Amino acid sequence: MDLKIGLIPVQKTSPGSLKECLSNLRELVTLIFLTIGSFGFSQRDSTYVREFPEKFTIRFGVQNTSNSFYFLNNETAEEVGLFPNDKTYLGASFLFRSVELDLGYAPNFFSENTDNKGSKLLTLNFRMFLGQWMQTLDFYQQKGFFLDDFQGVISTSFPDARTLKIGGTTSYIFNRNFSFRAIGFQNEWQKKSAGSFIPSFSLYYTKFDIENTGLGDITGSKAYNISIGPGYYYNWVIKKHFLLSAGLTAGIGLNHTKSFDKPSTAVLFHTTLRTALGYNSEHFFTGINLSAQFTEYDTTGNSIVQDDINFVEVYLGYRFKAPKKWIEKAAAVNRKLGFD
Repeated sequence: MDLKIGLIPVQKTSPGSLKECLSNLRELVTLIFLTIGSFGFSQRDSTYVREFPEKFTIRFGVQNTSNSFYFLNNETAEEVGLFPNDKTYLGASFLFRSVELDLGYAPNFFSENTDNKGSKLLTLNFRMFLGQWMQTLDFYQQKGFFLDDFQGVISTSFPDARTLKIGGTTSYIFNRNFSFRAIGFQNEWQKKSAGSFIPSFSLYYTKFDIENTGLGDITGSKAYNISIGPGYYYNWVIKKHFLLSAGLTAGIGLNHTKSFDKPSTAVLFHTTLRTALGYNSEHFFTGINLSAQFTEYDTTGNSIVQDDINFVEVYLGYRFKAPKKWIEKAAAVNRKLGFD
């Protein structure tokens, strides 16, 4: 699934001011999170959220995800899209207490995967909850792209083109009665409707290994993105077992791109959209998740890049009684860290 939003003009920042900008942004992040932390000790109402500290959760899903790129020349108004060859892959998630591990692989028995011979997609996602803090770590490795000039013709296929993205997001959930785990992770059950303000801080690194595409100085470049912004998410409980959720995070930050001998630093804009529809119970759960991330920045003063990550998943899962030793060990770690 490919989603797209309109391009937003941005202001270029001189490379010499990078240290000053990063210092100011770091001070702002520290001030915001210290302020947030002072409100972080409210108690959760058990009538809103059913937790499963005694259960191990396993989830399987059919997923489609991609990291696409758009390039707009401000002088000529020409736009080009760089899209990975479409892949559908199987995902498995393993959850216990505050830790989740996600694995995904694109098998050849899906027809679209067979048509894209030589294309590869590997994703690794790690999420951890510590009190009201949520930490995610992401890894995307893609091989096989094509160019689209949006004139009705696919220009060229580049089976050897590669991209690598590594990064993560730190978020704080203000309202303890709102369950983010019930949206996409299913090791909690939202039993009453609730919403929460959720500010986030993100840091991502992207490497392009792409030759002879005609995209100029983006070839062989490395992009470093840092952003911070507010967000709001709401879980609407329908007839006890059904959940409809939606949310938005909008942020601003800095991009620093290294391309041969032409480094550039610019303001970036970041948006994350998420929605989910699911069924939940004591043991069985199922549903669909959709999310999209849009990051936009100026690389050279006359070229705007939009970096999109899109994700859709249909899943089902089951909760099992965890081994007693696991529960005791997890409780001991929580007590030591002060989360009990």
